[in-house]
Amino acid sequence: MQDKVTKVLKAIADPTRREIFHAVVIAATALSISQISGQFQISRQGVTKHIKTLEGAGLLQIKDQGRERYCFANPQPLEEVQKWLQFYDKFWDDSLQRLENYLDKEKEA
Repeated sequence: MQDKVTKVLKAIADPTRREIFHAVVIAATALSISQISGQFQISRQGVTKHIKTLEGAGLLQIKDQGRERYCFANPQPLEEVQKWLQFYDKFWDDSLQRLENYLDKEKEA
């Protein structure tokens, strides 16, 4: 089974899925699949496939209300990605600091 970070990264790798997620986040309320579909130049079925991928990553939650399905944004899984990236931020900060220290020593010599 894929870990959470992998699922989120795969979900947000596609620009259309990022736009769908962004639209739901910006709306600050639930959007129906019809409302979301109306914002894109792809079929409702295509949008639904993207929504399912986002749902599988935990970025969207879908609730049925009558005949309509509504999408709610859940940015919580992005925290896992942020934690993963923090390791690399520190790695590069430390590496650049070591390089700077080395260059400063070379300049003094």
